[in-house]
Amino acid sequence: MDKPIDHYSLKRLSGIKSTLEANHFEVHLAESAQDAGVILLEQIIPRSGARSVSWGGSMTFVHTGLYDRVRQLPALEILDTYGKGLSPEEMLELRRKSLLVDLFITGTNALTETGKLVNLDMIGNRVAAITFGPKSVVILAGRNKIVPDIEEATFRVRNYAAPVNAMRLDKKTPCVETGFCQDCGSPERICNSWSIVEKSFPEGRIKIILINEDLGF
Repeated sequence: MDKPIDHYSLKRLSGIKSTLEANHFEVHLAESAQDAGVILLEQIIPRSGARSVSWGGSMTFVHTGLYDRVRQLPALEILDTYGKGLSPEEMLELRRKSLLVDLFITGTNALTETGKLVNLDMIGNRVAAITFGPKSVVILAGRNKIVPDIEEATFRVRNYAAPVNAMRLDKKTPCVETGFCQDCGSPERICNSWSIVEKSFPEGRIKIILINEDLGF
């Protein structure tokens, strides 16, 4: 058999898809980042009827190339929270406005085999949008985000996703030096607001694209 890891991961993702659907998420299974793009651009966005789109911090969104592709979609109001050249005050206001868009796109720090989304934010705009505000939310999740349970999810976030993101952002925090969470009091700490989403309400509001590739942090 060619690519046994891909076959194995696809079977696991198929099982997790059923678990998530039982928790009222709308779930799509993509065999690659390219397939994820087709699902988002040709299925989810057209069916949503969205007129405004924004996003929260997600390297998966960038790594798939979808950030650039979504920005080029016609007839959509784009609130680009990754935009350069904005002052901190302008960026904060843009993130506030993004909580009222029709469609919000982001990733997840961890996704449990029991069908829960676990995230940790610095400012909180991403976790806020996932839980309430935008009419629809799309979560892009690579297979590397899958963990058994909440305990493993919080460990993954604290001791992998957060240190790596702090390094990416050149933050002056202890985890940048140690690679592990120190539960610090640094003014540049990026770990401030947790969210655990157990079910989507209303049903189908949160749409998850499970991608059979390792993507993002």
